[in-house]
Amino acid sequence: MKVLVIGGGAREHALCRSLSLDPDVTALHCAPGNAGIAEVAELHGVNALDGAAVADLAAGLQADLVVVGPEAPLVAGVADAVRERGIPVFGPSAEAAQLEGSKAFAKDVMAAAAVPTARSYVCTTPAEIDEALDAFGAPYVVKDDGLAAGKGVVVTEDVEAARAHALACDRVVIEEFLDGPEVSLFAITDGETVVPLQPAQDFKRAYDGDQGPNTGGMGAYSPLPWADPKLVDEVMATVLQPTVDELHRRGTPFSGLLYAGLAITSRGVRVIEFNARFGDPETQVVLARLQTPLGGLLLAAATGNLAALPPLRWRDDAAVTVVIASHNYPDTPRTGDPIEGLADVVAQDAPDAYVLHAGTRRDDSGAVLSAGGRVLSVTATGADLTTARQRAYRAVGRISLDGSQHRTDIAAKVADQAAEATETRGA
Repeated sequence: MKVLVIGGGAREHALCRSLSLDPDVTALHCAPGNAGIAEVAELHGVNALDGAAVADLAAGLQADLVVVGPEAPLVAGVADAVRERGIPVFGPSAEAAQLEGSKAFAKDVMAAAAVPTARSYVCTTPAEIDEALDAFGAPYVVKDDGLAAGKGVVVTEDVEAARAHALACDRVVIEEFLDGPEVSLFAITDGETVVPLQPAQDFKRAYDGDQGPNTGGMGAYSPLPWADPKLVDEVMATVLQPTVDELHRRGTPFSGLLYAGLAITSRGVRVIEFNARFGDPETQVVLARLQTPLGGLLLAAATGNLAALPPLRWRDDAAVTVVIASHNYPDTPRTGDPIEGLADVVAQDAPDAYVLHAGTRRDDSGAVLSAGGRVLSVTATGADLTTARQRAYRAVGRISLDGSQHRTDIAAKVADQAAEATETRGA
């Protein structure tokens, strides 16, 4: 199988890494990729938002499967352009990708499918914004209706900050605050059959203790020892399958990766948002635990054959990812700084820990430089979360990037709770 992956972040590096370990994948390509992806795939300098160019590249490579990683190419119709050339593609059509491209569209689909979610208002005028803010009260949840690279949501006690964010958006969704822990659950679907993956939890705030602004995600872990064992089955029955069925009923079947961002509230599970692609950084930990070869799974979804696949196989190991970000992230990040210590991780921590590149590039001398806000995802596995976490942070400590930042508390609380529970059972 020849596979072409579209994108250039840590999510795409995680996808490429897993695909490179699939014995059925005989050739792996990525466009545009990054410095880390270049170690496992051949890179191509194609604009990921140009559907015709991506389709031409896929045809020229005689690709058997195209995997579209980021949301922007999906919303721009890149998957449609590839499908029109008769090439299997993992990723929804532009119309179906509106589940992520428009929060108002997603709310409409959820209402039609009776999917539990927060009450909300879609606002386009200052008067509507003020009415919605008054109706819900603090804490205020304000979401840009369109794509915003993970930074379009403001949750604040400050009504003026909420109003300012709302006024800066062309169309905004204002909704009730959902209490309780958040969970990310991915599902592979071919438009009819839905296959859930293992749940993960990510950390969206920039700083320790869930302080600071929202980011694209500063770390993640899986599994979730505190979650109800029936959670995946419940979400399948009340969220994932009904959403896929509703889109199929509308004549816009969703084929690809359906991501449900969930809140486990005092009143039950509620959908915070849908994404139309693998989440970043949750993908890094979920794929670290997936034992089923990835290439065949994604191809089955792209060709409508998911129902014929055997159940997915998972490793018992836990996985933790810690994101290393550039100076000043999530505001305008500083780029072009050299990254050192990557070879030390390979030499001293592999295979239990490894580095997935996000915003990186090589200079003319071959040195790896920072090239974005989130620069690296350091991922580790272990028999439990405590071990995986220790390995991840040991590897983080080997890496040098001037002015970089990372959270020091990824999975700390849950790892401690799980360890205490184990000690209690042992006693």
